[in-house]
Amino acid sequence: MHHVLRRLDLNLLPVFDAVFRHRSVRLAAAELAMSTSALSHALTRLRQFLNDPLFYRDGHRMCPSVYACELAPFVADALATLNQQLAPVQPFDPLTSHDCFRIAVTDYTAFCIFPGLMQALEHAAPNLRFELRYLPHNPALTELLAGEIDLALSFSEPDGLSDPDLVETDLFSDEFIVISHRRRTRLTLEDYLAARHLVVTPWNEKQGMLDLHLARLGLARRIALRTPSMLGAPFMVTGSDLLMAIPSFVADTFEQVVNVSRFPLPFAVPRFTVKIYSHRRSGTRKATDWLKGVISRTITGKAHYAPPSPPPPP
Repeated sequence: MHHVLRRLDLNLLPVFDAVFRHRSVRLAAAELAMSTSALSHALTRLRQFLNDPLFYRDGHRMCPSVYACELAPFVADALATLNQQLAPVQPFDPLTSHDCFRIAVTDYTAFCIFPGLMQALEHAAPNLRFELRYLPHNPALTELLAGEIDLALSFSEPDGLSDPDLVETDLFSDEFIVISHRRRTRLTLEDYLAARHLVVTPWNEKQGMLDLHLARLGLARRIALRTPSMLGAPFMVTGSDLLMAIPSFVADTFEQVVNVSRFPLPFAVPRFTVKIYSHRRSGTRKATDWLKGVISRTITGKAHYAPPSPPPPP
């Protein structure tokens, strides 16, 4: 493998690139901080190795051969890539950094976290960029382990992926409540089961979390509408007889713009904890750790915050 590279002095490639760009031994030597005789000697060695004259002298100019013209763009690209990738890692400075963070989210976690986060970063890190990727829980963690994303914002699931390289940081706990049109004044379990329901299924799943809890009780609800997006769902509820279960964090905001009433779920469902998932051996650990801290400080400033529920007694 790499049988050509093992025989080639790679220090000769910057010499070739400089001569090709400047068409001058003198200017290439000045750029590389070499004497003209040392550069000429290096060029001779490269000519012998490649078995091609590479450059012809025409007065004071070095004119490239056909082969040199074909070779030059590949050498330039390779040198530029190596120079970029092998540069020492610079200390992370949020005020000047232009880093781009790739983060796996859902409608819900993006809604909870990013309005406050972008406001917090407006002056503290004005040049940071984000790419949000909508991914289910396990695929998000798989991409995190593969290095395709920097963070995942999700909550643990019973069959969630487990790996020693995953780091979980608790953000806040939340719970489901029910929203309805304003005409409804009560919501018993019988009312809940008799009503029609709107269910948000972002990944086109057949059953939602609440359906699984109801099934354990031997119950089922009447699902009239499934939609992949949480954004328009409350507006569908306010003008119909539909019920919708929604995390209380989201309901707090929607109640300010949508004419709905809220009720507690008429059956017991444990609270859930929203978490930041990161990779233990992240190559940008200082940057990701800093961002995790900002997210945590931003979210804990919300009035609805409650610490994660303690585990049940054994």
